[in-house]
Amino acid sequence: MRDINLPLFAWQPPCKIVAFPMTARVGKIRDVARKLASKTTDRHADHYVSLITEGLQIQLSKVGIPEHDQDEQIGAFWSAVNQEVARLSCRGTGNNPRGAA
Repeated sequence: MRDINLPLFAWQPPCKIVAFPMTARVGKIRDVARKLASKTTDRHADHYVSLITEGLQIQLSKVGIPEHDQDEQIGAFWSAVNQEVARLSCRGTGNNPRGAA
């Protein structure tokens, strides 16, 4: 049998790395929200946010996620964290966000 060298057999489809959605990392979101809510000053909160953001950027860069996708994922992550902080603050004050009924 002859060894046929056809370019079609050597072709590899381009691969795209798809990160696990940051908004689906519920445990991480809750942990960060709890710690962020416990910060007593804006300076401490800002520093904590920058540390977490930097860590997420490093993590996503290591697996090859493009920078524009990183920004989108990290933005969605912080949006989910802010929602969790709001939920925690409502729960802590005894307010029921579902209403009185």
